[in-house]
Amino acid sequence: MMSPRRVASTLAVVALFVAPVRAQQTHILVLTGLSGDPAYAEQFHTWATTLIDAATERYELPAEQVTYLGEKTTIDPERVDGRSTRENVEQAFRDIADQAQPSDHVLVLLIGHGSYNSGESRFNLPGRDLTAKDYALLLDLLSAQQVTFVNAATSSGGFIEALSGEGRTVVTATRSGGQWNETVFGGYFVAAFSDAEDESDQNKDGRVSMLEAFEYATAQVARVYESDGRLQTEHALLDDNGDGEGAREPDPLTTDGAMARTLFITAGEGAGLAQLPDDPALRALYLERLELQEQIEALQLTRGGLDDALYQAEMEKLLVAMALKSREIRALEGDEVGPPND
Repeated sequence: MMSPRRVASTLAVVALFVAPVRAQQTHILVLTGLSGDPAYAEQFHTWATTLIDAATERYELPAEQVTYLGEKTTIDPERVDGRSTRENVEQAFRDIADQAQPSDHVLVLLIGHGSYNSGESRFNLPGRDLTAKDYALLLDLLSAQQVTFVNAATSSGGFIEALSGEGRTVVTATRSGGQWNETVFGGYFVAAFSDAEDESDQNKDGRVSMLEAFEYATAQVARVYESDGRLQTEHALLDDNGDGEGAREPDPLTTDGAMARTLFITAGEGAGLAQLPDDPALRALYLERLELQEQIEALQLTRGGLDDALYQAEMEKLLVAMALKSREIRALEGDEVGPPND
């Protein structure tokens, strides 16, 4: 047990860190792999551009912070930046590492088919594939950034253990490499930032976190299989606490989700402020919640340098405060939806 003096000293350190941080910006890398069929190629492209359009139009992300590599550039020469070959993918990670600032958010989305052989998971690309271990090495280039890595492909479950680590949120469409049937998770994940934003934005703060997108997508996947009367053959997982074990139902207070709930698609300082409500009282509550969000993000930067019990206690206080603030907002809004959309 820590002594009272040690606790006081550590809390002072926390207080230094738990302050407004530099405006976080998002960098996005979207990869579509081998399709094997024109219908899949079109579907993968639609999912990719749905996310890109939401990022650049809805969330005002600069185009230079978005990279789209696809199986064939001919499907959309104006928008596909290059083929998703092993060499181009590796170069894209290096480019983002050079461009991104410390603590920026990097969102990587893989859309396509995967495979699992001899205990090794891979994402199928034109030419030589990249394995989960290969992507783990590429993510080492982004050790100063917060990373959300979403593998929406078949047989993607094996990526959780390989990529899990500090500062990383890893999402897979399946719970194991053995779930090799076609997945629909990716379509709903990107829809959470687009047409389904009103539904996926659970706390009505005018933006969708990685956790909210995950929860929306998993709920929709279950609904589709049930309505079709089919046995569900994909079960998405999320890991953001670095333990190498994904959660099907993340709980920020007990398992996974604490980091994912703080990560958004954002262009940085001032982004989203135009989406705040006009009502002064309601706007004040939204700004107070944004401040709590910044405190959570700052506290996460101290993880590993603080006593774990103290870190968990401080994080729980902030998460509870966030939940209470969201309750105040919902009570004041009544039946109205949160901030207006563009």
